[in-house]
Amino acid sequence: MPIKTLTRLDSLAPAEWDALLPHAQPFLRHGFLSALEASGSLAPGSGWQAEHFVLEEGGQLQAALPAYRKWHSYGEYVFDHGWADACRRAGVRYYPKLLCAVPFSPVTGPRLLAPRLDAGLALLKALPAHLQAEELSGAHLNFSEPALDAHMASLPGWLERLGCQYHWHNRGYRDFQDFLDALSSRKRKQMRKEREQVAGQGIDFTWHQGGELAEAQWDFVYACYANTYEIRGQAPYLTRAFFSLLAERMPEAIRVVFAVQHGRPVAMAFSLVGDGCLYGRYWGSLADFDRLHFETCFYQGMDYAIGHGLAHFDAGAQGEHKLIRGFEPTLTRSWHYLLHPGLRNAVAEFLEQERAGVQAYAEQARDALPYRQAGA
Repeated sequence: MPIKTLTRLDSLAPAEWDALLPHAQPFLRHGFLSALEASGSLAPGSGWQAEHFVLEEGGQLQAALPAYRKWHSYGEYVFDHGWADACRRAGVRYYPKLLCAVPFSPVTGPRLLAPRLDAGLALLKALPAHLQAEELSGAHLNFSEPALDAHMASLPGWLERLGCQYHWHNRGYRDFQDFLDALSSRKRKQMRKEREQVAGQGIDFTWHQGGELAEAQWDFVYACYANTYEIRGQAPYLTRAFFSLLAERMPEAIRVVFAVQHGRPVAMAFSLVGDGCLYGRYWGSLADFDRLHFETCFYQGMDYAIGHGLAHFDAGAQGEHKLIRGFEPTLTRSWHYLLHPGLRNAVAEFLEQERAGVQAYAEQARDALPYRQAGA
C-alpha cells in the first residue's frame, strides 16, 4: 500500500479525513488542522511545515498520521530544548525534526488515525526510513492516548516520556454547589470567596457557540488571546484569521465565555467541546481584575460541564494552582525516536529517571486536592 506525505490538508476532502477519526475529539478534525494551515498560523517562516503521512489502498484513504517538519521546539508542550542544546554543544544536528502532534494544543488524543490497526502501524514502521532519507534527527509523537501506547511500547527504538497535567472530572454533580459540598470546609470557603470577589466587581458571564459570534466579537477574542503573549514579550502562535476560519468550519465545537462588566466585555475564555469533554484552550483579559482568571478559566468551565452533562474538563497544560481547585494530576505520554545513537542512549537514561520523578510527583500532588476524606 503506497505511503505518501501531504503538505496541505486541504488537498483532501474533509469527510475523507474525518472518516478515519475514532471519536469526536475536535483537535484532529480536518476543520481544525486545515484552519491552522489556511490561516497562516503555520506559514512559511513559522518553523512548522505540514508533513502528514497518509496510506491509500485502491484510491481510498486507509490511515493517516498528522505530522509536521519543525525547525524549533516551540508550541509543543513536551520540552526537548535541553536535548537540542546538548546536540548543539556536541556538534550534532537536531533540527529539522518530525513532530506527530496537534500544533499549539497539549491535548491527549488519537495520533494514529486508522480504522484498521495494521494500516496504522504500517505508517509508524515507515517513519525510521523516512527520517533517514529526509535527514531528520528523529520523530516525536506527543500526547498519545492509551489505546496507542501499548503498541508504541512494542515498537523498537521508541522512548517513552511521561508528563503531568491537571484535569477536572464531573462526578455527576447536580450543580456547582453539589461540587463544593464534596470539598473540605476550608477549600469550599476559599472557592466561594473567589467567586464572590469577581461578582462583587460587577462582572457577569455569557456563553456562546461559535456560530453565534460576529466578526467584531472575534476581534475581541483575538485581542484578548494575543494580549496574553504580548505581556510576556512574545508573539502569539495563532493568527486572527484562524478564529474566523474555525468558526466557519466547525462552529458547533466552539464555546466562548465572555466576562462582561457594565455591558462591556472585559475578558474571554475560548474552549472546544467534543467526546464528552470541555477543552479550555485560550484566555485573555484587556485589564486586570482580581480573581477573574480563576473564575473565567476554571469555575465557569466547571459550571458549564455540570450544566451540559460533560464528564471531563481539560483546562490546558501546567498550572499547579489547579490542584487546590479540584483538578486532579493526570499522567500524559509522548514517544521519541532518535536516530543518533549517542543522543538516543543519553535521552533513554534521562527519561528513565524522569519517569520515576513524574510518577512520584503525581502521587504526591494528590495530597493538595481539596476533596473531603472518606468519613469526614
